[in-house]
Amino acid sequence: MTHRILTTHVGSLPRPEHVVTQLFAQDSGLNYDEAVFDTTMATEVANVVAKQAASRVDVVSDGEMSKISYATYIRHRLTGFELGEMPRAVPLDLDDFPEFKERLAKLGATPKYHRPICTGPIAVKDLSGLHKDIANLKAAVTSASTNANPPTRAFMNSASPGVIAVFQPNKYYPSNEQYLQALADAMATEYEAIVAAGLDLQIDAPDLAMGRHIKFRDVDDTEFLRNASLQVEALNHALRNVPAERIRMHVCWGNYEGPHHRDIGLEKILDVVLKAKPSTVLFEGANPRHAHEWEVWAAAAKAGKIPDDKILAPGVLDSVNNFIEHPRLIAQRLLTYANIVGRDRVMAATDCGFGTFAGFGAIHPPIAFAKLASMAEGTEMASKELWP
Repeated sequence: MTHRILTTHVGSLPRPEHVVTQLFAQDSGLNYDEAVFDTTMATEVANVVAKQAASRVDVVSDGEMSKISYATYIRHRLTGFELGEMPRAVPLDLDDFPEFKERLAKLGATPKYHRPICTGPIAVKDLSGLHKDIANLKAAVTSASTNANPPTRAFMNSASPGVIAVFQPNKYYPSNEQYLQALADAMATEYEAIVAAGLDLQIDAPDLAMGRHIKFRDVDDTEFLRNASLQVEALNHALRNVPAERIRMHVCWGNYEGPHHRDIGLEKILDVVLKAKPSTVLFEGANPRHAHEWEVWAAAAKAGKIPDDKILAPGVLDSVNNFIEHPRLIAQRLLTYANIVGRDRVMAATDCGFGTFAGFGAIHPPIAFAKLASMAEGTEMASKELWP
């Protein structure tokens, strides 16, 4: 029993420019030196874990330093993917405001990259990158253990089968179900390796929310939810050998500044989300489009729909603006959720990552860590009220 609420975040943190340079060199194969890449990543993972500890983050990550993005990294680890030219997936809400969409493009606010396309059978190809990531994070946590506020635990992000299927087009498998099954079988190895190394596993699953206004933008809610259920089934199959309490899952509607008026409501997807195996659910709870949805969680709890083993990790920090949330606001948000599921079943988190794509992010890097420090201060306030 900690007798306080723990702090964490969704995973990605701002990457220094020299890290971004290395990531694009690796992804393109141009001017790529593996030894330089490995040294850079080990150094920067140590740095970013130290910064998290200084900001009093309890459950830390490697900041996804070695990944160009949360889903496309898989092409380096699995067979069956090739870079190709495909129309970029554009959120439906931006199409409603074409001048705003054009303005974002001109400002370079949306990343440009070649998307991996599935063109062959999927299988594990090379997990050396994963094992290097694990080693770097564990070494960084050990180093940070001498900090005044040492990390409590560490987690590592991994893409869900569903988010890979939503964002990497399939040109090989006869059906979406077979594509998901192949992804689940292949990704299980990564999931199990992370937990076997003593780290918590975070499944990134924006497909369960953002997928509605991206890949499934032209179908109705029923068809989207049917596919979301298939994605959860594939995920649960991939996690069959991993204890639920060692897994957390992030669900979001897209980490971009935009109207978001096409986001599917939490009340429509909650039943599907709660069928997923991970015991901890991280979700948007701070931004103006989803901050009200504590009411959805409250109604679900009242109806007995939230399993007793589920821990809620609401976003108490907005990840697309440079406001530093007041600690009291953070405390209020956490107290709201503690009143819904109990003080022992709440963690403080962020809406999404601060560096979803390498080289792109709305948050000024020092402000990102100042926001995390404010989260720690607000969490301490809430904890003192919950454990007087």
